[in-house]
Amino acid sequence: MNYYINHKSQPKPAALSHTDAQSVQRAMNFHRTIPGYDPTTLVSLPALARELGIAKLWVKDESKRFGLNAFKALGGSWAIARWMGEKLGLEGDELTFPALTGPKAREKLGEVTFVTATDGNHGRGVAWAARELGCRAVVYLPKGSAQERLDNILALGAQAEITDLNYDDAVRLATRKSEENGWVLIQDTAWPGYEQIPAWIMEGYTTLAGEIFDQLAEAGEEPPTHLFLQAGVGSFAGAVLGSVRNRWGKNCPVTCIVEPDQADCLYRTAKAADGQLHPVTGDMNSMMAGLCCGEPCTLAWDVLGPCADAFLSCSDDYAALGMRLLGQPRGSDPVIVSGESGAVGVGALAGILHEEELHDLCWTLGLGERSRVLCISTEGDTDRTNYQKILQERK
Repeated sequence: MNYYINHKSQPKPAALSHTDAQSVQRAMNFHRTIPGYDPTTLVSLPALARELGIAKLWVKDESKRFGLNAFKALGGSWAIARWMGEKLGLEGDELTFPALTGPKAREKLGEVTFVTATDGNHGRGVAWAARELGCRAVVYLPKGSAQERLDNILALGAQAEITDLNYDDAVRLATRKSEENGWVLIQDTAWPGYEQIPAWIMEGYTTLAGEIFDQLAEAGEEPPTHLFLQAGVGSFAGAVLGSVRNRWGKNCPVTCIVEPDQADCLYRTAKAADGQLHPVTGDMNSMMAGLCCGEPCTLAWDVLGPCADAFLSCSDDYAALGMRLLGQPRGSDPVIVSGESGAVGVGALAGILHEEELHDLCWTLGLGERSRVLCISTEGDTDRTNYQKILQERK
């Protein structure tokens, strides 16, 4: 594991405005109107916490989100809803799932096609949201994508294909197709000139953070001291970190951003510390497919750059370790089915606490017997063949 400790001062960036309490509540209010919405479970793992030598370990299990095995539909559905709401003149409490699916809305909007590029989970979320809202979806996947991920998207009625491009070039393909065909691009990364829809997607992800706030409060728990967030382009990590920074202020947990070492664009950007974004190009051969993104989201970096405490570049071994720790629980801890991109935070935490060569990092982060750690399992077994293979292996 390579790591970079962020020693920047941390003024409150303006980018936190789209993850403030009002934004969180607005997104949650909409999601609650979707049939089948239910907050995902915040699981306490006391046996694993004892084994790791910390006080508490919580894992937010996103494998049950809308029956899609990942959290991504929160962002795609909210961005599509916001786009439709603007066309229909719906604001605030008027923006509900029933209002967007009624006959008047469909007649006014006509036929709409949403297009995106994806490593799997985001595209599945967009395809599902488009179908539920009576629209079409076109989805492009990068080369090397698992057939199961493509099949899951096709099963939702979308037009989808695995391209011969890496993720970032697939994004450029989706962008070009949107311009040529008059489709609406719903992409979970931002660049100069394309920022409104990615900002809405990040707002959608804040529902997950809002649920955590409610769940900890209902259980009478103190906030976590440490937070591990995995990142591809960084939109999810930026949304959650922005939300907790707005909510807990000076009590914001020490936050580690975790990436695959084959696609560690945020780690490289942080380490360079020159005010420029540093992409990763070429093939990104990590099994953490959902995190294999080479170009940082500009909106996310505006939050992560000043607010994250550490950036971790991790091999696939840490993802596999996390998958086994969650899938083969200790004591009476429940099973959490966590895929490659979902489990790497827990794997990185275990590595920092137990590997001698990472002792200095453990000390710098202040991890120890009093630590209360929150990780988020962002996906279930979205590649079941590989999931079973990893669980049958031994380190």
